[in-house]
Amino acid sequence: MHRQTHSTFPHPELIGSFRRFGPFGIAYQVVKEGHSTEKGWTVEIEVPSTGEHLEYPLGSVLEDPEAR
Repeated sequence: MHRQTHSTFPHPELIGSFRRFGPFGIAYQVVKEGHSTEKGWTVEIEVPSTGEHLEYPLGSVLEDPEAR
């Protein structure tokens, strides 16, 4: 049985911020909160260089460096 809990997105300050995929990766922008999963929260990101919109784990965003 899957129990769904509704909780508040834990890092609203990340919305609109720019990060990089690792220390040398391309930049992306955190566009909006995603949803809570069994593995943690997700966010929607946009990769400006390609225009792609992707679902990305919040834990990865927190580990990725800020884009400068």
